[in-house]
Amino acid sequence: MSRRAASWHVATVVETRPETSTARRITLEAPTWPGNDAGSHVDVRLTAPDGYQASRSYSLASSGEGTRLTLAVDEVPDGEVSPFLVRELREGDRIEVHGPLGAFFVWTPSDDPSPVQLIAGGSGVVPLFAMASAHDDAADASEFRLLYSVRSPGDVFFAQELRSLATSIALEVVYTRAAPPDSPTPVGRLTPERLRALVLPAERAPRVYVCGPTPFVEAVSQWLLADGHDPARVRTERFGGS
Repeated sequence: MSRRAASWHVATVVETRPETSTARRITLEAPTWPGNDAGSHVDVRLTAPDGYQASRSYSLASSGEGTRLTLAVDEVPDGEVSPFLVRELREGDRIEVHGPLGAFFVWTPSDDPSPVQLIAGGSGVVPLFAMASAHDDAADASEFRLLYSVRSPGDVFFAQELRSLATSIALEVVYTRAAPPDSPTPVGRLTPERLRALVLPAERAPRVYVCGPTPFVEAVSQWLLADGHDPARVRTERFGGS
C-alpha cells in the first residue's frame, strides 16, 4: 500500500463486544478513512460535555482498504480514556480518530523472502494480529511465527481467529500465571533461554516485530540483540497506561 496522509475522521461505533474480561473489541465505520497498513495505529480523541478533551493512541487490529476499523482496548483502571471505551461506549456513538499513524511498525507483502517473527506481550498482540491476518489474506509466501506471552487462557485476544490462522502462521503461547491442561509449555514468564528456544534464530535473519508493555519490550529486545539478531531488523512498539 502507498503511504496515506494522517488526518482526523469522525467514526461511528457499529459493534462493541467483550474481547477478554478486561478488554473490548470495537468496530468503527469512518466514511473518510483511507485504509491502513497492518501494524498502524490511531489517536482516539474523546470530548466531554464541558469541552474537555483527552486522547490516547491505540493499535488497529484491522488493515487494508475500506472504511471499517477494529480496535481491541484493554482497560487500564486508572486510565483516562480506556475505561470509557471499554465500559461506556455504545453502538451508534461517535468518536474522533486521527490516522493512519505509524510508518515504521508496519508489515506489507514484499519480495523479501526472509521469515517474520512476531512477539507479543498481553494486548500487544493487537497490531501483530493485524499483520498475521494480512499475511494470510495476501497468501504471502514468507514464513510467519507468533510468540504470544499472556497471563491465562481467558486473557488471550483474538483466540478464535488465531486458531483459524494455524495453517498460515506458527503460534506459540506462553502462559505466565495459568495454562490450559494441554499446554506444551510450562507456566512462567519468558526468560532469555525460553525466548531463544521459541523464536527463529538469528542466523535465519528474520524480520522481528515486538509489541507489549514497556518492560516486556525492553527485555525481549535486549535478549534478541544479545543472541545476535540484527538491530536493524528488530522493530518495537510499546505502551503504558491509557
